[in-house]
Amino acid sequence: MKVANSLQRYLSIYAALWKNSIVREMSFKTNFLLWIMVELLWFALQLGFIAVIYQHTDRIATWTKWEVVLLMGSSHFIQQLFTAIFLTNCAQLSEYIRTGRLDFMLLLPVNTRFLISFRQVDLGGFVNAASAVAVMGYALWQLRLSPTVTQIAGFVLLAICSLFIHYSLMLTLVTTSFWTVRAQGIVWGYYSLFNVARLPDAAFRGFFKAFFTFAIPMLLVANVPTKLLAEKLDSPFEMFLLFALSLVCFVISEIAWRFSLRHYTSASS
Repeated sequence: MKVANSLQRYLSIYAALWKNSIVREMSFKTNFLLWIMVELLWFALQLGFIAVIYQHTDRIATWTKWEVVLLMGSSHFIQQLFTAIFLTNCAQLSEYIRTGRLDFMLLLPVNTRFLISFRQVDLGGFVNAASAVAVMGYALWQLRLSPTVTQIAGFVLLAICSLFIHYSLMLTLVTTSFWTVRAQGIVWGYYSLFNVARLPDAAFRGFFKAFFTFAIPMLLVANVPTKLLAEKLDSPFEMFLLFALSLVCFVISEIAWRFSLRHYTSASS
């Protein structure tokens, strides 16, 4: 009963945060629409780049053109969900520390990590995620594939694991703000690593493949969900690995968060 009441309380808080985010976004409609257009154009340019590459080759490693388009759609889908839910919140942590607003948040009767992580919602990210789903659907049609309900459910669960990997790694990086105060360069540097997630894992070899699979698992976050839809998974090991690494990354982020809070002396100190 206590857990249920706590869950209901946090859901109501998150609903209020959503309401505030909608009001804020609708106050600046032009900015909202322009940002969506920028993201759509960027996504279109990436797809155009793939089209140019496949004018000169039939495959990248074992991946055909429409399999790579499916991969890019999956990667963009996960990236935009991460942008919508977590990116802005994580990026603002350094400002909370610098301006002293974190002191106020620590006094509120709510889990501080929850408030930091979910305070704002970027609604444009959900619109752009929908465009990625449309591209994925077209790529599956070109591949003559019709995913089953089980495959779609598996894709959603794997995408959630990938989302938590991105969130956990980002939060771990921004905890350096407790010592450096400003960490925007680190945050946006990590965001650029999404470009690795759009590439087929079969194109990597040796150290780089190991590094981007186990140390910073960028090659898993989009490749594994895509392989499930494209029927390219040879065994369930990659799915188990993605799930395990999402748990490991989350635990590491929690350790880093608590360690940072213990050494936080407030903005007035």
